[in-house]
Amino acid sequence: MAELHEARFYETAPGNEVICTLCPHDCHIRDEGRGVCGVRYNHGGRLYTLVYDRVVTRAVDPVEKKPLFHFCPGSRAYSIATVGCTLRCSFCQNWQISQWPRDHLPKSLDKPAIHDAVCPQLADLDDVVIGEPVSPEQIVAAALATGCSSIAYTYTEPTVFYELAFDTARLARERGLKNIFVTNGFIGQPALRALAPVLDAANVDLKAFRDETYRHVSRARLQPVLDAIRLYRELGVWVEVTTLVIPGINDSDEELRQIADFLVSVDPAIPWHVSQFYPAYQMFDRPVTPVLTLRRAGEIGRAAGLRYVYEGNVPGEEGENTHCHRCKALLIERYGFQVRRNAVRDGACPHCGTKVDGVGM
Repeated sequence: MAELHEARFYETAPGNEVICTLCPHDCHIRDEGRGVCGVRYNHGGRLYTLVYDRVVTRAVDPVEKKPLFHFCPGSRAYSIATVGCTLRCSFCQNWQISQWPRDHLPKSLDKPAIHDAVCPQLADLDDVVIGEPVSPEQIVAAALATGCSSIAYTYTEPTVFYELAFDTARLARERGLKNIFVTNGFIGQPALRALAPVLDAANVDLKAFRDETYRHVSRARLQPVLDAIRLYRELGVWVEVTTLVIPGINDSDEELRQIADFLVSVDPAIPWHVSQFYPAYQMFDRPVTPVLTLRRAGEIGRAAGLRYVYEGNVPGEEGENTHCHRCKALLIERYGFQVRRNAVRDGACPHCGTKVDGVGM
């Protein structure tokens, strides 16, 4: 049976209602109900996380898979996830686990408003919350045993398993491991501020630059994501940003330029990964992103002043290599998620001495 572990970041309200403030949805959750994420549960006026001990997947990944290209390149990250997500993107690549709590509601709860969804009895929680019982101590031990240098909270949205991630990250830091969030950026600022001291890097998925797109495609809002990207950097977390470029959704020159300009305003050293879209989940009416579109996005990003722009998800292309932003020398050669050659020396370009931005370069 899933452990009921009290959640952080919520307020009590009359009638045993609670207001979850973990993410900007600010769900008002009635007694025996769950939030938008499907894994935060109000029982008797107290908010619980249903996924504190329910890890649905664990794997050892190259850190480049996150993708993080300027964070300890060539190292490995012990990657974990639980079910659940704060968004419901129609193009989700991991929908089988991110959308599990929503897609497996009991039949008697035929499409209620999610924040008012009545939970099944406690004895039946395993029917909607799948996963393996794993503790923070076990996660850290496994990361060390497999020779990883970091733990990545990834695959689904790590904000929904915040309590597990936070406790694991704190313990990981004590054991010499780094911590990575691979996130949609839809997180409340108090939660982000509390997390930042134990977080080393974050790859934030910036899906578009129009609020209308966020509301229609992802059921969320744009501004909190922009605020989170800026706050991560202000708090000293290394940030890289990924945009899945979807034909007809976010691939116009204007929108790509707006994204690039925003990132430059935060920090021109932020690497921007413009990635190729493949139809998935509920979005099969769009074609695969043409490679020429990714190249155009790369040109737009560099013209805006970004030092590092990567054209991702296209093995065999040269758009995932790292070049010195000053002399343009090839520094890190990649194929897919593998580093073939790393010429960086003491964090700098061996040709002109320019510092290469990042952590552990």
